[in-house]
Amino acid sequence: MVDSSKSLLIIGHVWPEPNSSAAGRRMMQIIHAFLDDGWSVSFASSADQSPYSEDLSNLGVSTKKIEINSSSFDDYLSEIHPDVVLFDRFMTEEQFGWRVADKCPYALRILDTEDLHFLRRAREKLVRQDRPTTRSDLLNETAVREIASIYRSDLSLIISEAEMKLLTEEFNVDAELLHYLPFLLDPVRDKDQEEWRSFEEKKHFIWIGNFYHEPNWNAVIYLKESIWPGIRNQLPDAELHIYGAYTPHKVEQLHQPNDGFLIKGRADSAKEVVEDARVCLAPLRMGAGLKGKLVEAMECGTPSITTSIGAEGINGNLDWPGFIEDSPRKFVETAVNLYSNQAVWEKCRKRGATIINQRFDKSVYKNAFMDRIISLQKDIESHRKKNFTGMMLRHHTMASTKYMSRWIEEKNKK
Repeated sequence: MVDSSKSLLIIGHVWPEPNSSAAGRRMMQIIHAFLDDGWSVSFASSADQSPYSEDLSNLGVSTKKIEINSSSFDDYLSEIHPDVVLFDRFMTEEQFGWRVADKCPYALRILDTEDLHFLRRAREKLVRQDRPTTRSDLLNETAVREIASIYRSDLSLIISEAEMKLLTEEFNVDAELLHYLPFLLDPVRDKDQEEWRSFEEKKHFIWIGNFYHEPNWNAVIYLKESIWPGIRNQLPDAELHIYGAYTPHKVEQLHQPNDGFLIKGRADSAKEVVEDARVCLAPLRMGAGLKGKLVEAMECGTPSITTSIGAEGINGNLDWPGFIEDSPRKFVETAVNLYSNQAVWEKCRKRGATIINQRFDKSVYKNAFMDRIISLQKDIESHRKKNFTGMMLRHHTMASTKYMSRWIEEKNKK
């Protein structure tokens, strides 16, 4: 039963599409965590919905299309008066955070970073220069904006342990402002593993990823040019099936059936196509956060081969359910071995269940998250006073962003 005294407003950068991206699945996990704990949930976004957006009303979540640079949002806040406001990525906090602070000063403000955008963008730039990322590369404009948003918020959700370490050790962000919240997954039981498809039932290789995401496009090009020819040369009957939401024309042009390189487009069910495949390939050279495609492969009993960036933050000290290779030559070598050697394949895929059960158990992380919220709500003023940097940033935001937004609003009335 919903407790009307506990109300959450999520301000979405986009409307969640759980079958299109890991970000969409992550958002739905957060929504379910609050619903399961008895909260009433509202979801608002200035973005347009797509045919693939989740129908939140089926879950009892109220929805609202909002406008940027409009006092109508202030009226909306006054109407629902939430206890907690969750911003979906730092751009949303920049746009609406000052309004929430103004109209609902006692509401707990939480930023869900999804992943560290400044880290992802630094890697996107440097992969073209073929060199590793340095600290100076991270000191970009996006880092200034994103970390400022973290300081303005009461709590920021960080999806990866690697990103927690980066923020606290390299940027000296107070750990009291951060909360580690990875994917929230159901355990993979023995019964689930018994229902996994067998080595003989699963065939071909798979890649899957949303093509709105630049790291995914880069990985497909890398597969096409540097990985797949070597695999196909040794496994002439194997195919690589490329799935992804929002497949652009430039990806469709890579479709070459004679080479076994097949562009499949959007999958009606990501889980089904991953279950069909024998091996998942994810040669990611850029990106941040946790890679949903690799975790989904673990849930389906499909071993994978990825890079250090692809595996970052997922397995901790546990063995990877496949192989982690940054060299194209080694990537090809292990892909052929994993695809052909059933004993190696069987051994690898069992590791995926261990990773999910030990590192992504939703009951553990959901309860810790809810406890953190309760703790902060008990003495939010004390928490904020300890964050003097955040106080300064909120002050200057109210004095600059606020009045710029007001000016735009008045200009739009003319």
